[in-house]
Formats: sequence, structure tokens, C-alpha cells
Amino acid sequence: MGRGLDIDVVRAGAELVLAGRLDARTAPNARSMLHDAVAEGTGDLVLRVAGLEIGDSTGLGVVIGVGRRARRVERRLVLAGVRPREVRLLRATRLSRMLTMEAGELVG
Repeated sequence: MGRGLDIDVVRAGAELVLAGRLDARTAPNARSMLHDAVAEGTGDLVLRVAGLEIGDSTGLGVVIGVGRRARRVERRLVLAGVRPREVRLLRATRLSRMLTMEAGELVG
């Protein structure tokens, strides 16, 4: 059985912590919560992802879609605490060019 995904709101519309596996099974709920966070706030939307595993292309698509949505409303999606596996994935797909990762918290 796969791991679930926990999303904790630190500051509504500004900072969330994601832990677990983001994949086709958990994507619908994650997408909804992240879209709400984009709509609720202003400025940077920080996702603390040290405990997040991007499990498949659907999970990756959620992150990219939220980043695009944020840009459309003049916000920036910031990934903090990215794990080495996810850094490699984002670099290999060249998606690291369109996402912001906090250097001070970047792992790997």
C-alpha cells in the first residue's frame, strides 16, 4: 500500500508543508488545496517539501500546474527543502528552470 500525502497549512495562502507521496492517487486533493492557497494569498507561496516524494508524472504535473497558476496571478511558487531525488528529477526534466528553490534550504 502506498503512502498518503499530508498537507499542513503554516500560513494560509503563504506557506504549506507537504509530506508523503504526491502521485496520481493523491493529486486531486493536493491540486485543490494548492490552488486554494494560490487564490488566498499574495507574494511568494512557499511549499516546504523536505518530506515529499514526487511519485509519478501526475504528481510532477501538480507542482508545475500550481507554479503556472501562481505566475498568472503574479505570485511565485518557492520549493523549500527539496530532497536530492526530486532535485535530480526537476533538473533532468529542465523544470528547475521554471521553479524557484530556496538555496538555503536546498538539499543535495
